[in-house]
Amino acid sequence: MTFDEALAERIRSLVGLEYGISERRMFGGVAFLLHGHMAVAASSHGGIMVRVPLEDADDVLALPHTSPMVMSGRETRGWIRVTAAGCESDEDLHDWVDRGLEQARSLPPKPA
Repeated sequence: MTFDEALAERIRSLVGLEYGISERRMFGGVAFLLHGHMAVAASSHGGIMVRVPLEDADDVLALPHTSPMVMSGRETRGWIRVTAAGCESDEDLHDWVDRGLEQARSLPPKPA
């Protein structure tokens, strides 16, 4: 399965002016990194993956259209999946992208 290019373009339009953003193909999708830290990605499984603070993960997972991110059979702490239905509206997608960027901003930049 391939990622939703229209969804990736919507994310691209939200992060495009942020200083330190880069884009990289990862995990069959396209990830948006801030200073080297992945913040959000259009997933090859549909919807998006979002970086969240570990201490907020349970609260975020209680929100509609969310589930733990599982890679290679293991839950990836600090990440959640949001279904396509959870990011259909521009407002919802904007909120999720902001959440991922906020968490990435809290991390020290990775060396180039």
